[in-house]
Amino acid sequence: MLNRVILVGRLTRDPELRYTASGVAITRFSIAVNRNYTNQQGEREADFINIVTWRGLAENCANYLRKGSLVGVDGRLQTGKYENQEGRTVYTTDVVAEDVRFLEPKNRSESVSDFGGGSFGGNSYGGGNNKNVGRKPMDDPFADDGQPIDISDDDLPF
Repeated sequence: MLNRVILVGRLTRDPELRYTASGVAITRFSIAVNRNYTNQQGEREADFINIVTWRGLAENCANYLRKGSLVGVDGRLQTGKYENQEGRTVYTTDVVAEDVRFLEPKNRSESVSDFGGGSFGGNSYGGGNNKNVGRKPMDDPFADDGQPIDISDDDLPF
């Protein structure tokens, strides 16, 4: 069986950090993901996807992400249900994130790699195998230095 979700989108609101009764951090937020086509009015529609993060990943998302932040989310789809106050069954669908990539700098003067390579979760956070430790912002080959990139057609793979 396979349950894998990979999304890129922008946060629709600030993340909400809470703690369970046993002290485990959980953060919830949603991202807007553009659809690949336009509607009859020529406008691009979006899907709004609920994201859930746990533990250290949850705390990092709450500390560094804000409404409008561009993120890449890697995780799994999880469904659930509960009864609301009127006694009706409410069905939920969330992406439980295992890895969240911060895809743009905190501000114009700082690079994504300034806070750990822009990745929290999975193998990139903790565990002692973070290859980004000690990297300087200039080590990012994709950092925007404001200069045009000179690439010849021979360098492109297509």
